[in-house]
Amino acid sequence: MQILVNSDNHIDGSEALTLKVQAHIKHKLQRFDEHLTRIEIHLNDENAHKKNLQDKRCQAEARVKGRDPISVTHNADSVQLAYEGAVEKLTHALDHIIGKAREARVKQVFTDEPSADDEAATERLSNIS
Repeated sequence: MQILVNSDNHIDGSEALTLKVQAHIKHKLQRFDEHLTRIEIHLNDENAHKKNLQDKRCQAEARVKGRDPISVTHNADSVQLAYEGAVEKLTHALDHIIGKAREARVKQVFTDEPSADDEAATERLSNIS
């Protein structure tokens, strides 16, 4: 899974911040690793130098294999709270989407009619006994 971190010119997009964000994402989303190709994080200060509550914004976009991208946004008082909140929302969204796909596969396995190969195998087993 590739993790890209972008920031606007009002947020210090240092390597230290990038590594911190990447480590947090790897830790929180490691169980989805086989389903994800890329995570993109966009950090913004919506009101630049003005002091307002919840003016730090994080948009997180996950690229899921074989599906449309998932995007969530979280606003907070600090950059750290913004990306932590966005990753939390992303975790819930991935749980929902991947869980539904898993349920659909399980349901299909149990509702599909047996193929000719399955019937032949069942017949051979019944002949053995």
